Amino acid sequence: MRAHYDFSKMKARKNPYVKLLKQPVTIRLDRDTVAYFKAMAVKTGLPYQHLINLYLRDCAVHQRQLSVRWAS
Repeated sequence: MRAHYDFSKMKARKNPYVKLLKQPVTIRLDRDTVAYFKAMAVKTGLPYQHLINLYLRDCAVHQRQLSVRWAS
């Protein structure tokens, strides 16, 4: 291994995977919802955060709209 490397001649290039990076967000979920996804995580062997992301991505890809009616 060299004691010194010269990086001054290297060409810079953008990260091709930048679009695939995830954005950290803070979200508040009901305990029951988190428990549901944690139970699914145990069954599937995937982290519960990944399962929530997969579900939300599926909703976004299929442009699912939430239908809410408030009781008057």
